[in-house]
Amino acid sequence: MTNKTNSPLPVEVKAGRIYSWCQCGLSEDMPLCDNTHSGRSNIKSFKFMAEETTTLYLCACAATQTPPYCDGGQQCKTV
Repeated sequence: MTNKTNSPLPVEVKAGRIYSWCQCGLSEDMPLCDNTHSGRSNIKSFKFMAEETTTLYLCACAATQTPPYCDGGQQCKTV
């Protein structure tokens, strides 16, 4: 279980698969959405398709302006 943090988190992705990145910060599986927001927030997940099989470092503070990646803003610490 991973909660909201101010550092990017590694996620193993597979080419062609669609992932849901958490934008509300309520997920217990950050940085991916686990639908915890249902009934608690109107903020929906950001869906993206992995272009290749790799490890991506996704924003886990949910405050980025470049989802699902950290933008280096005040809340994000880059890897």
